[in-house]
Amino acid sequence: MANALSLETSPYLLQHAKNLVEWYPWGEQALTLARDLDKPILLSIGYSACHWCHVMAHESFEDAEVASIMNAHFINIKVDREERPDIDQIYQTAHSMLSQRSGGWPLTVFLTPHQEPYFSGTYFPKTPRYQLPGFADLIPRVAQFYHERKDDLAVQNGQLADALKHTIPAPSNVLSASENTLKLAFSSLESSFDFEHGGFGSAPKFPNPADITLLLHQAKADNNRAEAMALQMLSAMANGGIYDQLGGGFCRYSVDERWNIPHFEKMLYDNGQLLFLYVDAWQISKNPRYQQIIEETVAWLQREMLSPQGAFYSSLDADSLDTHGHAEEGAFYVWQLDEVKKILSPEEFVVATSCLGFDHSPNFEGHAWHPYLVRLPEYAEKEFLKSAQAKLFETREQRARPGRDDKILTSWNALAIKGLARAGRVFNRPDWTRLAQNAVDFIHEKMWVNEQLLATCKGDKAHLNAYLDDYAFLLDALIECLQANYRASDLAFTEDLAEALLENFESEDGGFYFTSHSHETLIHRPKQGYDNATPNGNGIAGVALQKLGHILGESRYLHAAERTLKAFDSSMANNPAACASLCHALEEFLTPPTMVIVRGEARKMIAWHEKINQTYYPHHLFFYLDQNVKDLPQTLQREFSPDVNAWLCKGVVCEPSMNDLQVVLKNL
Repeated sequence: MANALSLETSPYLLQHAKNLVEWYPWGEQALTLARDLDKPILLSIGYSACHWCHVMAHESFEDAEVASIMNAHFINIKVDREERPDIDQIYQTAHSMLSQRSGGWPLTVFLTPHQEPYFSGTYFPKTPRYQLPGFADLIPRVAQFYHERKDDLAVQNGQLADALKHTIPAPSNVLSASENTLKLAFSSLESSFDFEHGGFGSAPKFPNPADITLLLHQAKADNNRAEAMALQMLSAMANGGIYDQLGGGFCRYSVDERWNIPHFEKMLYDNGQLLFLYVDAWQISKNPRYQQIIEETVAWLQREMLSPQGAFYSSLDADSLDTHGHAEEGAFYVWQLDEVKKILSPEEFVVATSCLGFDHSPNFEGHAWHPYLVRLPEYAEKEFLKSAQAKLFETREQRARPGRDDKILTSWNALAIKGLARAGRVFNRPDWTRLAQNAVDFIHEKMWVNEQLLATCKGDKAHLNAYLDDYAFLLDALIECLQANYRASDLAFTEDLAEALLENFESEDGGFYFTSHSHETLIHRPKQGYDNATPNGNGIAGVALQKLGHILGESRYLHAAERTLKAFDSSMANNPAACASLCHALEEFLTPPTMVIVRGEARKMIAWHEKINQTYYPHHLFFYLDQNVKDLPQTLQREFSPDVNAWLCKGVVCEPSMNDLQVVLKNL
């Protein structure tokens, strides 16, 4: 029989709907039941593409003995961390405080009936191993602790509540952060950079998009070392196994320091962010490999992640069925050498083995090969490698595919929209820009309800109040869309989002809470400034509000961004490298953007468009306004003539129009 998860929209929750565990979704039914029965809560947080979530499910949640123990001692609640990042944030932070260890997924937290965490861990095996206690043995002991040690728990819960309060930065009326803060951020990143293999620290290695953004901005400020670090890291990822050398798209992270063996899940948020970073890096370096990565990543998004409605799905699983029908991590992606040899011609095999590492020892668990780019092919080898990759890809397509999480998340779509819009503008690809606009239109039509955003949609059901990241990332993405292909409807949507953001999320002390003022009451209301796998919502809100404030001449947006920077002044001072997105907002504050308005007939603007987009301008806003553009705000209104004219506005000063492209480029 199905449990209470059977009516949910989350693919992750539906994966557990037929578990023997009596799961509930997070909600008033389960929370009330726990209080009425004075029964503690077992909270399990994960997501559908998570390998170790699947392992724990198979070992424990599908096991009759373990399920019976869980049901006897706890009210069991399952949470999809992608639908409920608010709950995930709170209990990941609490786990770090309780255990003095970093978190991850699956996250297993034991709560009082009033949602207070008192014991936590991540993955637990059914029986003791990996120096971890067995889950079946642990459950009754943790339940007993709740019932017999309530006085001790009350003290601990009070201490934890105080510790959570201290994660909110102290109010500040001053902004001491400066150019020196940005230099300190770079120095911190430099000290942890792996100059041999690229990236930060040792294995496992993550893409760290916010950090790469900071490095590229520093590169534009004539920091050659920052440029070298960013390009080394992007090249290492492009050539490594973290990038799918056959089908395009990036996996979530690399388990080794060389970027060669990934954790095989593919997330929309990584690929959206890396898409615009490779565009920026191409503008700096003109590296043709980066353009290839961009084209292949867009093709992967279209082929595997695009919904019929025009928005993008969330992720692909790390696991898939092997030839014996067993679910194994990476089974879809790895190869046996004899299989490769049967598929390819002798010439293709020679080139593919030397370029993709098949002539090295097995690099995946000692018995299989995962392709990575050992070397770029010589001119005479290019066609052989291309045809070999195509044949291997076609063969791989016949395998059992990884599962796909087909819910649509507003925030992650926003990151993909930004990447597609920037790629479309820089490479003059209207088809890519249209992909971005289609996703915007879906969100506007389906997930903007009663002047409020919704966070998630699956099928015909859009629901859950949106979070700060949804508003901030979409605001940022729409500003990118306006520069790729101006639409009055997009600017109107942008203004509506900005107003809703200020009304529903802004703190009285400056900055933004992660949840809206009307959100359900939880044990803590996060207000964070640090970046994770996705950029920090406060940082991106600060960036986007400043850009929009300059576009429209709206001082309220500029003041809100300044208040945000003041609110996180101490965070930036203490650890600026961990606040890379806030550092980006600080850059925008210290150096207001240059707004470039180009008007003329569409065909005559092409040459201007292509020439300007050859160069990386991180602190510029570009608007290409042809004869069809209507309903411009006053700040963008310029007299139209068939011949191309450009206006440059720096701060509050707009220069006279220029009709010579070379003069414009010189002034940029």
